[in-house]
Amino acid sequence: MGRTRVLVVEDDQIILDLITTRLDIAGYDTYFARDGFEGLKRLHELRPSALVLDLNMPRLDGFGLLRKMRQEGLNVPTMVLTARNQPDDVRQAIALGARDFLAKPFRDEQLLQRVGRLLRRAPSRLAKAPLPVESPVPEPIDDGPQPFLL
Repeated sequence: MGRTRVLVVEDDQIILDLITTRLDIAGYDTYFARDGFEGLKRLHELRPSALVLDLNMPRLDGFGLLRKMRQEGLNVPTMVLTARNQPDDVRQAIALGARDFLAKPFRDEQLLQRVGRLLRRAPSRLAKAPLPVESPVPEPIDDGPQPFLL
């Protein structure tokens, strides 16, 4: 079984290196793009399990990428990681489909916890696969109320 793919879309090389190195050390397969257009192309190619997305980028910014993802039906769990942490930016990112928002600067532990949470809350890719005819459908397990996650 392969490692979990995480795509990081970030134009700042230092921050990009920091994020991808930290995620690699934690056991993720990390890939990157430097702007929203490249990020959209990589989303289609890689089909990652999660996306870490900056907002301020050249050509197509993070908000634009979130809009394109919605238009194209790309439902990849997304965490916005940006220095833009005004309430309007947070609201707009969440309204466009982001599930989490982490302000720069951040600690390594915060990044890893948030990516882990993003992946735990993501629907299983196996759930979308058709079940074999001879397999019974398992009964859902009720674990009680789930914590609120943006």
